[in-house]
Amino acid sequence: MSDLERLHEKIDKALDSIRPYLKADGGDVRVLEVTEDMRVTLELLGSCGDCPMSAMTFKAGIQEAIKKEVPEVVSVEAVNITNA
Repeated sequence: MSDLERLHEKIDKALDSIRPYLKADGGDVRVLEVTEDMRVTLELLGSCGDCPMSAMTFKAGIQEAIKKEVPEVVSVEAVNITNA
């Protein structure tokens, strides 16, 4: 297993800690890319994709969960954040 695959697994594990909350509101999140320079690109799915609170959910929940579990990640971005 490559370092990027291990990193991807750690990120998925971190996301699993917040997924129940996202799914309770009809949403989810998917990892689109993990780069060698430790940048993560995500996509918000379901109701998270067009929720006016998605930016706050992303910053306070998703991004925080990843950075806490995988501190080597330097940035986390979502391709479809809806700004309130």
